[in-house]
Order: sequence, then C-alpha cells, then structure tokens
Amino acid sequence: MDAIRKKMQSLKGETDSLYATIAGFENVTKEATARADQADCDIRDYGKKVQGLEIGFDETNDKLTKATESLEEADKQFKEVEGDVAALTRRIMLMEEEDKKSADTLCGTITKLAL
Repeated sequence: MDAIRKKMQSLKGETDSLYATIAGFENVTKEATARADQADCDIRDYGKKVQGLEIGFDETNDKLTKATESLEEADKQFKEVEGDVAALTRRIMLMEEEDKKSADTLCGTITKLAL
C-alpha cells in the first residue's frame, strides 16, 4: 500500500509540475500573442503613414511638374520677347543712322542752296 501511495504522490507531483510548466508556456504564449498583435497594429499604422507620405509626395511632384512647365513656358516667352527687343534695338540704331545721314544730306543741300 505504501508503494501505491508513494506512486500516487509521485504522479501527483509530476502532474502538478507539468501543470505549472503548461501554465508557464501559456503565459509566454499570451505575452507573445500580445506583442504580435501590437506589432500588427504598428505595421498597420506605419502602412497608413507611408500611404499618406506617398500621396503627399505625388501631389508635391505634380505641383513641381506644373511649376516646371510654367517656368519653361515663361522662359520661352522671355526669350521671344528678348529677341523682339534686340530686333527693335537694331532697327532703332539703323533708323538713327539713316536719320543722321538724312540730316547731313539736308544740311548739305541747304548749304548748296544758300550759296
């Protein structure tokens, strides 16, 4: 009988030990699950932030493209106007030279007529 009691006590001790080990593993599992859930939430939050940043980048890139096109168009118009101004400046210089020659010719003609 003592052998049976000892065996029963031994089995009870082993069972309690195994239940304690199981409880420890369950606690570790709960902690790991909680960390995994938090990591999933963090990943989802970072995904949303990244998506927001990508949208902002796309909008800014579109604005930059439009501004670049506008700048190129303004630069093109500036070059056209600058060319027109240069042509008009040359024309004015030619007209001034022509005016000077005409004035000299007029003075010469008036002088001849006066004599």
